[in-house]
Amino acid sequence: TYRILPDEENFLAVQTSQGVQPKRFKTLPELIQLYLQPSQGLVTTLLFPVEREETTEDRDYSDEKPPLPPRTASTSSSAGSALVSPDTVTASNGLSTISHEYLKSSYALDLEAVKQGANSLPHLNKTLEASCKRLHGEVDKVLCGLEILSKVFDQQSASMVSRMIQQTVSQGGDQELEHLVTKLAILKDLLSSIEKKVHTHTQLNASDVSFDSTHAILEPKNHWLLPNFCTLKHVKLDVYLADLTKIGKSQKYSLSVDVEGGKLVVMKKMKDAQEDWNTFTHDKIRQLIKSQRVQNKLGIVFEKEKDKSQRKDFIFASAKKREAFCQLLQLMKNKHSNQDEPDMISIFIGTWNMGSVPAPKSMGSWILSRGLGKTLDEMAVTIPHDIYVLGTQENSVCDKEWVETLRCALKDYTEIDYKPIAVQTLWNIKIVVLVKAEHENRISHVGMSSVKTGIANTLGNKGAVGVSFMFNGTSFGFVNCHLTSGNEKIHRRNQNYLDILRQLSLGDKQLNSFDISLRFTHLFWFGDLNYRLDMDIQEILNYINRKEFEPLLKVDQLNLEREKNKVFLRFAEEEITYPPTYRYERGSRDTYVWQKQKATGMRTNVPSWCDRILWKSYPETHIVCNSYGCTDDIVTSDHSPVFGTFEVGVTSQFVSKKGLPKSSEQAYIEFENIEAIVKTASRTKFFIEFYSTCLEEFKKSYENDTQSSDNVNFLRVGWTSKQLTTLKPILSDIEYLQDQHLLLTVKSLDGYESYGECVLALKSMIGSTTQQFHTYLSHRGEETGNIRGSMRVRVPSERMGTRERLYGTLYTETIFVLDPFEGDATTCKNSFNNPAYYILEGVPNQSAALASDMLPTLLPSMFTRTRNLT
Repeated sequence: TYRILPDEENFLAVQTSQGVQPKRFKTLPELIQLYLQPSQGLVTTLLFPVEREETTEDRDYSDEKPPLPPRTASTSSSAGSALVSPDTVTASNGLSTISHEYLKSSYALDLEAVKQGANSLPHLNKTLEASCKRLHGEVDKVLCGLEILSKVFDQQSASMVSRMIQQTVSQGGDQELEHLVTKLAILKDLLSSIEKKVHTHTQLNASDVSFDSTHAILEPKNHWLLPNFCTLKHVKLDVYLADLTKIGKSQKYSLSVDVEGGKLVVMKKMKDAQEDWNTFTHDKIRQLIKSQRVQNKLGIVFEKEKDKSQRKDFIFASAKKREAFCQLLQLMKNKHSNQDEPDMISIFIGTWNMGSVPAPKSMGSWILSRGLGKTLDEMAVTIPHDIYVLGTQENSVCDKEWVETLRCALKDYTEIDYKPIAVQTLWNIKIVVLVKAEHENRISHVGMSSVKTGIANTLGNKGAVGVSFMFNGTSFGFVNCHLTSGNEKIHRRNQNYLDILRQLSLGDKQLNSFDISLRFTHLFWFGDLNYRLDMDIQEILNYINRKEFEPLLKVDQLNLEREKNKVFLRFAEEEITYPPTYRYERGSRDTYVWQKQKATGMRTNVPSWCDRILWKSYPETHIVCNSYGCTDDIVTSDHSPVFGTFEVGVTSQFVSKKGLPKSSEQAYIEFENIEAIVKTASRTKFFIEFYSTCLEEFKKSYENDTQSSDNVNFLRVGWTSKQLTTLKPILSDIEYLQDQHLLLTVKSLDGYESYGECVLALKSMIGSTTQQFHTYLSHRGEETGNIRGSMRVRVPSERMGTRERLYGTLYTETIFVLDPFEGDATTCKNSFNNPAYYILEGVPNQSAALASDMLPTLLPSMFTRTRNLT
């Protein structure tokens, strides 16, 4: 069948496949004239034009009679007259042509067959089958949609329709018409019974409606935006069967989630209106990957064969639709899978400067966190961790050999085959991440990066390597660095840190306004940081011999620089209770070698804690350091390996216990006011941008409406509720919102440059009354101001259910609050209400006095309270 269609200019052309230039004609006879000739791209030549006398809408066929068909020599007059009785109605579209052809040629053959005693009319059957071919597809489409809708409200609905359709595809011949009649009968029964099912279901569940099945409506997407092989667009959750288009092809798709049956059905529509079904059981759906760049994009990883998988990407109508679809898939997995999603995992962090020497045969003490300092109990050292992250410096072993060495070591001590998910190298600086096989499909969005900080920032002998990924719904970042050596090069090391912080490309690219210390739920930073002790060598050795580490930690350069807010702003480090890890005599851990011959002369390397592990986590998240120490039996290098183990709370795909929300069940994040002090001599206007994974897209406030300054280097700006946007989370359940965080960046109107960023936890902001917050602003690793305000997260009463978690126990947290009855805020070292801060930052003394008067009313006091997370 060839379709002749008019274009926008009313020229006629035969419909062609994609990419083929159509030939255009003003009239139908002109078109037929060309296609009467052979070799014009058609299988058979066209015969003659049949123009429409009137449009279909204007004609009334009730009183018309069809023309008499032409007769062959063998056709009797009586037979022809019988076939064209006055009561016959003219057929429409191609059916009249098919009937015309049958009467012109095949009818005589059937007539002869009947004369010879035949009981059937084979040519008529073929004609009818051809005429009803499209009807087959349309009936299949309607039946499938109605069957799915029926299953939504009746989980015991029979699957006979699906079986019948499959049988129809495989059978043909004389049974085609019989199957069509059967389909029509079933269609009649479904239509008459489905209303009763829905009515019964709605009566039983009027107070709590939730769906077990959903579908997807998708439309084409520009192919250059997304991967060609499986990109789909505009997914709309619905309970009816609907179409979607695959990029580059004119095929149609539809999705269906059967929660009770544990199946996801992907339906592909063919050109003949038939449908190709691909069914994936719950155990074949390996992973859901939510795009960070496109909030409504979802990747589904299907298992094809053993150890092989295929990813298909879909773009939903909105982030809310994607989230609802993910909830249904996760609900299906939870219902049928024996494997629960974890809400807490254990992470091992290791750092070791190997001294350009291969590792010893046994690294058990490092892997098992045995040695000096805070170590694990003997009963716990044999418990395998979920994730191992090992950073090395001066590691001359090739990547492949080093990964295999670590895998074998883990297998020896844990009897588990760990899977490497990331390896990143910069010269001899390496980071390797290995996970349990059961977690492999929980990890997505793996990113890797490196930064050189060697001579002129072009050599990789110093620098950092980093890895980031998502573990279900929790983001992780890991940085292994090797900073400049030398007791006197403190400022150079500080600059190394800032260069790495600003240049390492990890995490969600939508958060480019934020440095990597704010892009991750949990960020771990470790390596040979090379900060030394500022004390005479003999005093250091005496303190070490007496195991008195506290006086040494007071002169530790890293601790001193952190107190000045020069590096690792708001990072944490577990208490150090082990001796300095550098510089030992190789082959022994009894002697420090503090003199080193260099080309420029004798160099002093005092014993120091060069090898460190620090971390930074979002507020109100769960993280506990269970061990932090060093080995005392690995002696191949002049550094001792350092280990740290962490218990970390994680989130998974949220599934509401309340079912899909009603339109009225919407949570809101509302701000009454925000006030900020930013470090700037500029007097421009500012606005605030809000980012969060719980929002469909980032939001902006209007420009500030108040502005003042009592200090030339600082500006106070304020917003009222009129300038602040009300934010609508994707989901409204309190359990979901308690895990969410809001990232804020204060930007100027002239140039859109950020003057400070921060992160707020929504958990303590949830309630019926306004809550107050206060935190510090930072930009590019430096403290640039502070911000406070009043806000609340309003959750509908219907979405207030929560669940208990493994780490939902009593804990102590330090929270900033605004006390309106307190006249003077407590002066804290290195904070903006401390005049010394301004002196440190180069502000004149007279300005510092003004600042100390201006800021106490802005900054909160601190208090400690205990809260039950459950």
